[in-house]
Amino acid sequence: MTTPAASEQDRVVIFDTTLRDGEQSPGATMTHEEKLEVAELLDAMGVDIIEAGFPVASEGDFAAVHEIAKRAKNAVVCGLARAGQKDVDRAGEAIKPARRGRIHTFISTSPVHMKWKLQMEPQTVYEMVISSVTRARSFTDDVEWSCEDGTRTEHDFLCRCIEAAIKAGATTINIPDTVGYTVPEEYFALIKMVRERVPNADQARFSAHCHDDLGMAVANSLAGVRAGIRQIECAINGLGERAGNASLEEVVMAMKVRNDVLPYWTKVDSSMLMRASKLVSAVTSFPVQYNKAIVGRNAFAHESGIHQDGMLKHTQTYEIMTPESVGVKQTSLVMGKHSGRHAFAHKLEELAIIWLATSWRTPLCASRRSPTARSTSTTRISRRWSTRRSPPRRTASSWFRSP
Repeated sequence: MTTPAASEQDRVVIFDTTLRDGEQSPGATMTHEEKLEVAELLDAMGVDIIEAGFPVASEGDFAAVHEIAKRAKNAVVCGLARAGQKDVDRAGEAIKPARRGRIHTFISTSPVHMKWKLQMEPQTVYEMVISSVTRARSFTDDVEWSCEDGTRTEHDFLCRCIEAAIKAGATTINIPDTVGYTVPEEYFALIKMVRERVPNADQARFSAHCHDDLGMAVANSLAGVRAGIRQIECAINGLGERAGNASLEEVVMAMKVRNDVLPYWTKVDSSMLMRASKLVSAVTSFPVQYNKAIVGRNAFAHESGIHQDGMLKHTQTYEIMTPESVGVKQTSLVMGKHSGRHAFAHKLEELAIIWLATSWRTPLCASRRSPTARSTSTTRISRRWSTRRSPPRRTASSWFRSP
């Protein structure tokens, strides 16, 4: 697990949305049993909040949230709801069996969303913020409110809505980069501005939910943490709408490996990250790209001779974390056209072909000194292989003979 950097104030709560936003990826549908399996693993690895689904969306989603709420031992189980009464009531029913339940309600606040999607005036949206949070508080005292498309919302209106949500009873305020539009410096400034301008900001925990449309979801989330956010919404393998969400494994390991510049910590057991990645990949049929950070097939693999030589001398030459720290058994030195002599000899010894490694070292070195040495070494190798017995060749007619 990540070592606490200083105090509880530096702890970043991990809100996993693999089962909700992650499953909204086209083609990533999971069965009821698969959702339960993923939720069980998330709970075991130390995820703080599991957003288990969108209860009003379907009977299947409701059933999954309800069953996960029954089974979760440690994590808070969360259900998503739009600002309407029906949505909030359905989410409240779904999380009822949970030891600790949360309702996450949201409404769009950006000009483009209010005009074209909601077709509502800002005042109407503002009133719905208050009514939805108030309704959610009748089911649980753990209510999260999100301003959808928050990074494209006018600052004055954003601050006004956040203040109203907190006053109505929201304990977590999520400011999402719904379309992956912002950049780290801009997101940092936005969070800082909100926390300074909203009078009751100290009464709620702030959260980041960043999408990866420009490839900056993790960077934006971490910038938000530096600005005072203490909850990151993310998903295993970065699964999510369009280009995906911030990757849970990258967020966790960034704070663990670079704790010198990101002095924050989480409760996630990082040694279970690879297991979680493989499970989610299997149940969604979404392959993990080979060069994916932390959990990709090549994350701890080396083919270049220069890199392999460095790794054999000291692992920190080319690896900034141990494979074991994320649940990978060991580093892999891959034999390929770029591999060098050092790695080749090591691989032979690893395969217990000691005699061959020993006998080849001298000829390989000698072959560079002179044509005579090269010829001699080739002869030696040829003789060694020629003394091995080969199976008798079979003629074409022999294939048709009776046994």
